[in-house]
Amino acid sequence: MIDSPLTHAMKPTKEALAIDEYEDAGGYAALRTAVTEMTPFDVTAAVTDSNLRGRGGAGFPTGKKWSFVPPPGKRTGAAYLVVNADEMEPGTFKDRLLLEQNPHLVLEGALAAAFAIQAQTVYVFVRWAYAKAAQRLTKAIIEAQRRGYIGDNVLGSKFCVRVHVHTSHGRYLCGEETGLLNALEGKRASPRSKPPFPQVVGLLGRPTVVNNVETLCNIPPILRNGAAWFKALSKTGDSGTKLYGASGRVNAPGLWELPMGTTPREIIEKHAGGMKSGYNLRGFLPGGASTDFLTDRHLDVPMDFDAMQKAGSRLGTGTMIVLDDRTCPVAMVHNLVTFFARESCGWCTPCRDGLPWTQNILADIEQGRGRPEDLDRLELHCKLLGPGRTFCALAPGAVEPLQSALKYFREDFERHITEKRCPYKH
Repeated sequence: MIDSPLTHAMKPTKEALAIDEYEDAGGYAALRTAVTEMTPFDVTAAVTDSNLRGRGGAGFPTGKKWSFVPPPGKRTGAAYLVVNADEMEPGTFKDRLLLEQNPHLVLEGALAAAFAIQAQTVYVFVRWAYAKAAQRLTKAIIEAQRRGYIGDNVLGSKFCVRVHVHTSHGRYLCGEETGLLNALEGKRASPRSKPPFPQVVGLLGRPTVVNNVETLCNIPPILRNGAAWFKALSKTGDSGTKLYGASGRVNAPGLWELPMGTTPREIIEKHAGGMKSGYNLRGFLPGGASTDFLTDRHLDVPMDFDAMQKAGSRLGTGTMIVLDDRTCPVAMVHNLVTFFARESCGWCTPCRDGLPWTQNILADIEQGRGRPEDLDRLELHCKLLGPGRTFCALAPGAVEPLQSALKYFREDFERHITEKRCPYKH
């Protein structure tokens, strides 16, 4: 048995881990223990004690989320577990690795979570572009059914469960949990008003837990090895390991499982091989496109939930996008805002109208038509589209790279305006 929570027994090839290989590495032992020796409360308690926080970006305590689901005696009808495998955050590709390389780990984590909340149906909501992931996951479900891990009376217990793969043809907002639930019901993927929260009123009006792929992949090793073991893997107060990624002009862009709290310096310089020749680091988005820029003075800040927030950004998905000194930060932010403006569901006015307006201002600045007062307008939009002013978190996330770029790279915006051109274009 290999101790790495996420990538244990991961094959170094392009093929997914088959069920025999997964079982040889200790796979499904945690599920067997859960359904034959533990109660649902015991499983929830173990995950709560481990201090596992959601790996989808929000960082909400996983065990606490499960505890909000009414127990079977206090609810009528079904409960659901939904695996969020939408992963449309630009710069993020961690869940894809897990789905394609170790689908049985995803399945075992989902099945254990379903047992904990006593859900008899699991839906895996997969992004439309992840065709290979959906295919391999479907194959893994068939293998697991044949071994008795899915179906009636799992492993001789009273637990019964079915698993379905739902390939989404939606867009970015399908990754927001209530937008995902609407899409799963065949509706427009607009976010829902909360409360009620999905744990009480979710899919089809029934109690539902939505968990990220990486989050669920931590459940089997926690149940095998215990909460204390999981906590000890981390360098900080946030437990466990994390899949960290780096993209941009680094020598070896990729993804690595490292102790929670690993610094950006170690990720970039050691694992990503440092910056490419002729390029210097100028900044980075630590957790995907909807997080604030940090700079070289933040390279030794631990990459965990609390430290990143204190530094003025968010851990997000933990997959950083590196900005070099030869890439225009204005153009980069314009590209990101263009994406978010396109992906807005149009439900609320600030997001529907504010993001295209911001996009147009940035386009004018980048193309040499900017005016000094445009910077004031951009700062105003960062406030008007900030937290608490929109129906969901899309717009607040969209302006995070913009507001931090105005803070750290303001002279670049000013040069665009005074020189009436992009100084990075020759």
